[in-house]
Amino acid sequence: MKKTLFVISLMLVSTLLFAQQQLKVKGKVTGTDNLGIPGVSIVVKGSSSGTITDLDGFYTIEANSDDIIVFSFIGFDTQEIPVGGRTEIDVLLQESNQLVDEVVVVGYGTQRVKDLTSAITTVKSEELVKSPNGQTMQALQGKVAGMQIINAGAPGTEPTVRIRGIGSYPGSSNSTPLYVVDGMYFDNIDFLNPSDIESLSVLKDASASAIYGVRAANGVVLITTKKGSVSKKATVTYEGYIGIQVPQNVLKMANAEQFVEYINQTGSAADLQFIDNAMQRYGRSRINPNVPDVNTDWYSEIMKKTARQQNHSISMTGGSESTTYSMGVSYYEQQGLLETAKNSYERLNIRGNFDHEVNNWLKAGMNVNVSNGTRFIASDAAWFNAYHAVPILPKYDMENYDELVAANISNASMYASAQLLDYRGAQNPFFALDYGNNRQNIRKVLTGMYTDIQLIPSKLNFKTTYSMYIMDLKSRNVGLPYYATNDTKRELSSISSSKTSNTNQFLDNVLTYNDSFGSHNLSVMLGTSYRDEWYDYLQGYAEDIPINENSWYIGQSQSETSKTVNDNAERIYGLSYFGRISYNFNSKYLAYFTLRREGTSKYQEKWGTFPAFGLGWVLSEESFMDGANFIDYLKLRGGWGRLGNDKIARQDGANTTNPVYLAIDDTQIDATTTTSTFGYLGWETVTGTNFGLNATLFGNKLDIEADYYVRDTENAAIPVSLKLQSGSVLKNVGVIRNSGLEMAVNWNGRITDDLRYNVGFNFATLKNEVRDLYGQEYLNGGSAEFRQRSQVGEPLLSFYGYEVAGVYQNQSDIDNDPVATDNGLMPGDLKFVDQDGNDIIDDDDKVFLGSYFPNLTYGGVLGVSYKNIDFSMNIMGQSGNKILNRKRGEIIWTNDTNIDADLANNLWNGDGTSNEYPSASGLRRGWNQNFSDYLVEDGSFFRIQNVRLAYHLKGSSLFGTGVPDAIVFLTAERPLTVFKYNGFNPEVPNGIDRQFYPVPSVYTIGLNLKF
Repeated sequence: MKKTLFVISLMLVSTLLFAQQQLKVKGKVTGTDNLGIPGVSIVVKGSSSGTITDLDGFYTIEANSDDIIVFSFIGFDTQEIPVGGRTEIDVLLQESNQLVDEVVVVGYGTQRVKDLTSAITTVKSEELVKSPNGQTMQALQGKVAGMQIINAGAPGTEPTVRIRGIGSYPGSSNSTPLYVVDGMYFDNIDFLNPSDIESLSVLKDASASAIYGVRAANGVVLITTKKGSVSKKATVTYEGYIGIQVPQNVLKMANAEQFVEYINQTGSAADLQFIDNAMQRYGRSRINPNVPDVNTDWYSEIMKKTARQQNHSISMTGGSESTTYSMGVSYYEQQGLLETAKNSYERLNIRGNFDHEVNNWLKAGMNVNVSNGTRFIASDAAWFNAYHAVPILPKYDMENYDELVAANISNASMYASAQLLDYRGAQNPFFALDYGNNRQNIRKVLTGMYTDIQLIPSKLNFKTTYSMYIMDLKSRNVGLPYYATNDTKRELSSISSSKTSNTNQFLDNVLTYNDSFGSHNLSVMLGTSYRDEWYDYLQGYAEDIPINENSWYIGQSQSETSKTVNDNAERIYGLSYFGRISYNFNSKYLAYFTLRREGTSKYQEKWGTFPAFGLGWVLSEESFMDGANFIDYLKLRGGWGRLGNDKIARQDGANTTNPVYLAIDDTQIDATTTTSTFGYLGWETVTGTNFGLNATLFGNKLDIEADYYVRDTENAAIPVSLKLQSGSVLKNVGVIRNSGLEMAVNWNGRITDDLRYNVGFNFATLKNEVRDLYGQEYLNGGSAEFRQRSQVGEPLLSFYGYEVAGVYQNQSDIDNDPVATDNGLMPGDLKFVDQDGNDIIDDDDKVFLGSYFPNLTYGGVLGVSYKNIDFSMNIMGQSGNKILNRKRGEIIWTNDTNIDADLANNLWNGDGTSNEYPSASGLRRGWNQNFSDYLVEDGSFFRIQNVRLAYHLKGSSLFGTGVPDAIVFLTAERPLTVFKYNGFNPEVPNGIDRQFYPVPSVYTIGLNLKF
């Protein structure tokens, strides 16, 4: 009997040990065409342990012999396959359109889409590389509801990114999201090549972002780079394109004839004399003898017709049974549109990712990404000068040059100066273009290593990660000497050189427990994070350096008295404790809770606590939904969270000493007064609430995601006026709210086995509102001439001025209006709305003229594939935002310059000629130069963002020889933008257009090869 019991016990123990034995399962996932499917989500059921297939469909995952592995991918039915002791499982997926089993990256882990309670949008690598951009975030434009991306046309310049509006004042530098690349924190990702990215997740609401504490107030973008695969021979992939950039929507300026007509209408004797000077110097036009024989289109002069853009990357991935690797090198080049050799950007990236399984419970790895970029920055003054330069001035004045050479004038310039015609300024943009050399050398190194220990197989693991980021930025700005006139000159060369260094270190330790018991699924995560961020800055300036570029160093200066130096540094430490509990009952009832305790040395208040939670209910799993056959999946979710923004300065104010001179008994007494305006600041705290739903309908063909959110910055740092003295100091006392509705709808359909299509659309509304200013009536922003105002109930920094009712058309209009007669107005002057009806136009009649925040942004996609041919088109746009056309308003200070053609053609010039624009002479009168909505224009636009046509060659042969899988594609980026605004581009980051670098269209041809 004892022997029998012993044998039975031994068998039970052996069975249990076998059941719990951890195996390394590998295989290949294919579709009905027998081709491997990349990016398939593979998870052990009831846990967060998972992976994805590589480019060829291969995978490797660790599981117990009695586990069930879940295979899911968008467009295919999910399959659940028991391991059953096997170490190799190949899977054939059947096509559908199921989305909810996909795994996405969240803070410090992954989750299935069906278990999410937060607003998270994921974009795959194949979507990113469809757009030919050197900046990753630029490729997302129009693809993520609630994310506004504003292009920057200058080479190598990152776009402006905003997630769900701006909650800080003034919002220009403290509203960027947090980027997390392979666990490392960044304020921008301009060093990343889009082709190196595996997936990108945007955490939009507070319940998802709060796990990152004081850095997550503006949203979080999580990025994972590409990795290798176990037991897979090396695969070499080339991805590249070359194309041209073409200026689009080039602003038309008044030509010589229009300009002369405009000056004649002004009646300005001085300006008429300038035109006469031009005719005497350069001759008269044979077509119109009243116009000088010069007709310069300055935009045409400074801008290239085309500029090159190219990107090439080579990567190799693979692995043995215990080691995986992914390596790559990429080169990106973007030439500038300006007609100068020193306007370009080049970047070389080298990356490597290595993972090694030491044994069945220990795994380690490391990654490195090195970026080396060089950017030549052209002077912004060139664009500003090109707008204002008169067309009767030529690019060159060789007569003046010959005279300067004959007089032995050093550094004589061939460029013409408007001062030769007695204008006040030089105007010619080539003085800024050709006599400056601004270079940046940007080197960035991201490296990290980790150790992952399986304490309890498939249940409890501990991961420790150390990351380091090193950035070295060296800037050199050289001003070269030139001489055109006594006032158009730079007598001494100058150099400003600076070096900025950042070294950031992070150490994260995360303990994760996953378990399932019955219908209960639980995941618990605890962690700590330590950060050490060091910044160092050194800058010097000198004059009179040699002209030879090899001698452009401060040490070569011949002027010791001109040398200056500036030195600065900062170091910040941080320590955080965080945790997350994720629970679901039978994937029907979902709960999610996170807590982060954040400590930082930056502020006087060292510690903050940031909680968040989310709840979800999968209604489609309920029995009462059985009759709704058109509903495949329906989930309601909601979340709340609190997080912080540490992009605020640590203090504001200064100790100021002012001299005072008094007369006492006829004797001057010298004294001083001292004022202290010092005040401590802390991080801003953001509280966010989000309600959403996810639905899949009509046989998994239609996917819907919708969210409504309210996001309050409750202690925004705003200026507070000082008592009994002038000035202000920042305090954490403001409240700013952003709220809106977001929706994304996608339909996937099939007409035949070979012909498929997809249609998608997303939109987001935004209401930005100031809620509290600490009892202050308003905050003024902008400048006195172009006023912006923040007031409770209005958007942040709204434009504020007079509303134009029209233009006085005749003397009768003047005589019948007390405002016009009292102010000595004339026909052709603007008529402002008398808001209070007292027949006086004053500050009480000023109103809010609009905001630079769009109240609606949208995007869409159309995709069609037929056999080996793919076509896709993306659109995007926005509406409701306003733009201050300040370049027109600059006539306040520069009224002897050119104007744009639209204004020249539509100026009031007699009764009934215009009820929108003033007369030519009116432009120069102070009344019409008051800030009004004459200068505030509609910034709405619609754009075809990207068009792509691709042809796939799979398993082909050429002349009897096999060729690698290949994709040949053509793209058109931004081929069409429709808008009314009077400028190159309606994408103006802060709504004030003083002339920005234009954003070009880009046309490319590319090739992808896989060996």
